[in-house]
Amino acid sequence: MKTRIPHDIPESQVTPEAVYRSRREWMKLGLASPLLALAGCADAEDAPGAASAAPAARDSADGFRAADELTRVQDATSYNNFYEFGTGKVDPSKNAHSLRTSPWSVVVGGEAELTGTFPLEDFLKGQPVQERIYRLRCVEGWSMVIPWQGVPLGALLSRFKPTSKAKYVAFTTLADPDQMPGVRYPALDWPYREGLRMDEAMNPLTLLATGMYGKPLPNQNGAPLRLVVPWKYGFKSIKSIVRIDFTEQMPLTSWNQSQPSEYGFYSNVNPDVDHPRWSQRSERRIAGTASKLFAERIPTLPFNGYADQVAAMYKGMDLAKWF
Repeated sequence: MKTRIPHDIPESQVTPEAVYRSRREWMKLGLASPLLALAGCADAEDAPGAASAAPAARDSADGFRAADELTRVQDATSYNNFYEFGTGKVDPSKNAHSLRTSPWSVVVGGEAELTGTFPLEDFLKGQPVQERIYRLRCVEGWSMVIPWQGVPLGALLSRFKPTSKAKYVAFTTLADPDQMPGVRYPALDWPYREGLRMDEAMNPLTLLATGMYGKPLPNQNGAPLRLVVPWKYGFKSIKSIVRIDFTEQMPLTSWNQSQPSEYGFYSNVNPDVDHPRWSQRSERRIAGTASKLFAERIPTLPFNGYADQVAAMYKGMDLAKWF
């Protein structure tokens, strides 16, 4: 039975099938493997315990679809935050050509039975590529709607058999000053680091993206492998991942370490918790025309509109304290 979710996009608004044909190249990486549920909880010293994530409704085998107009590909690939290539919004698209994405490997470490260094092809082997249209909300107040291609993070992580000590998943970005000119300057404490609680990582919405708009990820958007966590602010969706660690303690994350009063570990989209320097109650959607980049402001939705799928994970938590 096909179950539709409230934010399904009409078929007439989906990017044409021809644009997505290149996904079949990624599917050659292997056959499908089942998504294994792995419930997680917060460390008692860090935050209240969380309920296990309930399975989210799906409109098709290919994933979830937000019922919003897509951001134009030229805007999504030219207006970015990727400080490794500069702090300006256009810097990544100008400078990321220096990034070498092949060969690429991912180190898996920490509290898991299977660890080591894996070439990207082996790291992704056996995982079916899915297509998902997700909203992405930046903490600065702008948002996009992007068709992603990638693999569910939970299914992939289960291959490495995390132990009962694994309460969190930590991610690390490449930091090579020869390839990434922004790393030469102390905008952040490099390398860029992010993290999720285990139940967040295993939630069916969480995606490891390998492409967008039916093509491999552009360098400026996090090639060849980036995280997409659609109910959190965009900086949680770490780019150009080279290391994943299963940890017992809450890992350090770059923006939280840099400015803890402004950027919390959880960073769930919450219109009721303002950034110290601006309101989060509305956003500017990047879905413009050739003459206008930003559309009119719209209200920000709790959990970026994905509350039905993720709110249960935070039941009983003070979301103003654990922002």
